[in-house]
Amino acid sequence: MKKGYPETGELVIATVKSIKPYGAFVSLDEYEGKEGFIHIGEIASGWIKYIKDHIREGQKVVCKVLRVDKSRGHIDLSLKRVNEHQRREKIQEWKNEKKAENLFKIVAERLGKPVDECYEEFGYELMDSFGSLYGAFEEAAINEDVMSEEGFDGDWVEVFIQVAKENIKPPYVRISGYVELTTTAPDGIEHIKKVLASAESENVQISYVGAPRYRIYVRAEDYKTAEEILNNAAKKIIEEFQKLGGEAEFKRRL
Repeated sequence: MKKGYPETGELVIATVKSIKPYGAFVSLDEYEGKEGFIHIGEIASGWIKYIKDHIREGQKVVCKVLRVDKSRGHIDLSLKRVNEHQRREKIQEWKNEKKAENLFKIVAERLGKPVDECYEEFGYELMDSFGSLYGAFEEAAINEDVMSEEGFDGDWVEVFIQVAKENIKPPYVRISGYVELTTTAPDGIEHIKKVLASAESENVQISYVGAPRYRIYVRAEDYKTAEEILNNAAKKIIEEFQKLGGEAEFKRRL
């Protein structure tokens, strides 16, 4: 459950509480104690004769936040400004978060601590760092080093990773390899930056490990594809760096 208020333009999951001739009052499922209002003009496009033909009490809906007045506690929402693609994505996101909340309870149970205490200790920080609680579980399932890479430590980390690996099936795999680049050219550093930047893409990221070693991270739907992308990226780096007079070597693992 999120704290505070949603942002203008945000998509939210809501449950219809009551319907009036002029609109519908809803509770926000993701925000504790927060309610909103959908004016009849924001229920559906075109003229609405009977509002209950379009919405019913108890129904879960995906709405777009139009305005937030924190001083009055008012949240104005729109149903008609959410397209089908947005609706489906938001519902899946909400389902993922519900699953993550249940997994977080398992983490708390294994640690022998109250859930609220775990949220205060590391839960809210995970949300800030990964964008959502489910995002944290997903990343931990894909790469168990991600917690330390993000600066998290403590006895809970190992438990969190274990629960993630037991319950989350990653949507992609992540592998890595290393290239060692050496050169005696006066502008060698610029050569290195140039060839590494040329190999980076949406699925390929490169980070500095320690001279002369650079780590290539690859993300793909399966290992076979990932290995192919990794090898191609390494080959490109080596060929381009050698053209600039440098020496290069690829290593799958140290």
